[in-house]
Amino acid sequence: MASHRKPKQRLLTSGTARAAALLALTGAASATFLHGTGHAENRLTPAQVRAKVDQYRREAEQATEKYNGAKEKADRARQALDALRDQAARRTTRLNTARNALGAFGAAQYRSGTVAAALQLALSSSPDQYLKRASIVERAGNRQSALITAVGRQERKLRQVRGEAADRLAALRASQTAAARHKRTVQRKLAAADRLLDRLTREQRRRVLAALDGGGAGGAGAGGTDGADSLTSATGRAARAVSYAYAALGKPYIWGATGPYGYDCSGLTQAAWRAAGVSLPRTTYTQINAGQRVPRGQLAPGDLVFFYSGISHVGIYIGGGRMIHAPHPGAPVRVASIADMPFAGAARPA
Repeated sequence: MASHRKPKQRLLTSGTARAAALLALTGAASATFLHGTGHAENRLTPAQVRAKVDQYRREAEQATEKYNGAKEKADRARQALDALRDQAARRTTRLNTARNALGAFGAAQYRSGTVAAALQLALSSSPDQYLKRASIVERAGNRQSALITAVGRQERKLRQVRGEAADRLAALRASQTAAARHKRTVQRKLAAADRLLDRLTREQRRRVLAALDGGGAGGAGAGGTDGADSLTSATGRAARAVSYAYAALGKPYIWGATGPYGYDCSGLTQAAWRAAGVSLPRTTYTQINAGQRVPRGQLAPGDLVFFYSGISHVGIYIGGGRMIHAPHPGAPVRVASIADMPFAGAARPA
């Protein structure tokens, strides 16, 4: 009979029981937390979505400027590397030429043999003939010495150029890695902003986007009389830069782009001033140091106006407290008030 009885279940020890209970509670809490997080994001008000989207866009723009800086460094390193590789190829050719000449000279000496000077004098029928031969031998020796010196010099120069090329290659790879990292950050931030906007109704989305864009005031085609005034009040190169910016109105924001089909914020200002014959650096945080600093109360058309504490956004001033800028992905180049964003400074390109 005993063999047919159910085996008694082993009682859990107090420590094991506490551990099992803790795991169960932790799992339940985790599930509740994750479930609650999703619902919390879905329950964001339009105002909260607006704030988060604005934050993501600013972070994306900061990453864009870092990407622009890393790409600019990579481009410079690639150009320098190409030049060094060309130089190395030329020096390799010169080295091979010098080595071939030295080898040919040595072979000629071997074939002709070398006769000691005293023996040449003894075998010579006249002292004049000996001196003539001695002069030829001396010149040949000088030529051989010069060839040896040239080979050594070319070898040293080639090693130096190859070392510089290796340094440039390392700099290029580092800049490419940094650019790729910043690119991923931009894409991640913009995707997060889009996911938040997708949770809104069509009307809520329209209102949030309008609020983020300053209510749409001074849109892509804005300008009118104020636009004509800004062009006439600007002079020289500044007028050409402002004219270029007006011609870019309505073109799309494309991060990392410098035109002519699309721009990011610093790409637009760089292209506008390039059209005026002035070379600006690529990023906002370098453009602000590319000219004379200007107080806000002394702004003139053509000046660069910068925003946010990290100097992450720039536009080109057109007068009347307004600017032309490339705002963010999804918004074309447009006219906006410089009061729409926290003002950080201004610069007047030379």
